[in-house]
Amino acid sequence: MGLTKPLQDAIAEAEELIAGAPFIRTEQDLLEGYDYLAGRIRMAMQTAFDYDLDRPLFVNPTHQFSRQGLDNPDALYFNAYLREGVEYVVRGRRGTSADLSFQVMGGAYTATSAATSMLAFDDRELDIADDGTFELTYTAEPGAKTLIVREVFNDWDTEERGLLWIERPDTMGRPAKPLSEATLAKRYEVAARSLTSSIRTWFAFPHFFQYQQDVNTLTPPQSTPGGLASQRSSIGHYELDEDQAMVITVPECTDCSYQAVQIGSDWYVSTDYETHQTSLTKAQAVTDPDGMMRFVVSERDPGIANWLETTGHRTGSMMLRWQRLERDLGPEDGPTVEVVPFDSVRDSLPHYSPVTPEEYAARIAARQRSVARRMLS
Repeated sequence: MGLTKPLQDAIAEAEELIAGAPFIRTEQDLLEGYDYLAGRIRMAMQTAFDYDLDRPLFVNPTHQFSRQGLDNPDALYFNAYLREGVEYVVRGRRGTSADLSFQVMGGAYTATSAATSMLAFDDRELDIADDGTFELTYTAEPGAKTLIVREVFNDWDTEERGLLWIERPDTMGRPAKPLSEATLAKRYEVAARSLTSSIRTWFAFPHFFQYQQDVNTLTPPQSTPGGLASQRSSIGHYELDEDQAMVITVPECTDCSYQAVQIGSDWYVSTDYETHQTSLTKAQAVTDPDGMMRFVVSERDPGIANWLETTGHRTGSMMLRWQRLERDLGPEDGPTVEVVPFDSVRDSLPHYSPVTPEEYAARIAARQRSVARRMLS
């Protein structure tokens, strides 16, 4: 039937895009690009095949095996596709994660524009029963395309996932439509378009935001583009030699349930947060007696708790997030950045929190267990 030909052609085109990425400097960069490509293929197939507009469901397109858009290591992402004018019912049971938020998006992210946020709120606006269950009804307004749910964890060791599903009352109880050649052909075509479009989109996206900033700087807290009303972020990008380190200093915020920092690669994705410490939440980080959190970004191990590993990436993206805020943030709540010689790191840390290699290995083991439990629960 030749149904897969569009996808075959798209994979070949996507491979050329990956191999020709302008920021590739090392073999590691290229190998990570091919791993990134595998995730993009996985996402494209899921986008095209794992949904039915008559029988909506939440899919998880972004995780450690399918990274995109500087994905948050602390978040579980769920997407459901919508049809305008249709009523949907979302039911669930609230877990104990730091934040549970809902957002309706119009359009899609492309290489030239961002999707439009049409509706955004968090679980504080839900009527949650004593047993944690909740229900909400939404009729998709004109332009609404996707419902995104983010479940965000501040403490990976103790917070538990909830349950979540979506229904169309008008189609419940009806069997699915039988497969047809035309339906399958369309899905392979959708997967093909999604694959190459997503790669071009995330190549372009950081240049709209991160790379508008001077290197080795971070913005004051600001509304996240296309984000939630109760969310703020600080963005930037770094460039460090092996004998350099960056010290990021930021006040611990007690007026939000979630605060975190992460670094990412030039592929604009999270780096390995499971077997390396490339992100830290305020629950995972050490806060100094003066109320400040001080993070050291470097390739070499400075022997401290708040080390963010660059894992062989001399350049990359940076992002801090605050979510479920109870007040707005000002510049004084944001980070300051200092680049210092690696051998002078301790001079920039007024409160030094040493960690032995054995203690650090235990921290990594805890991350591995938490990621595995979160993905399987």
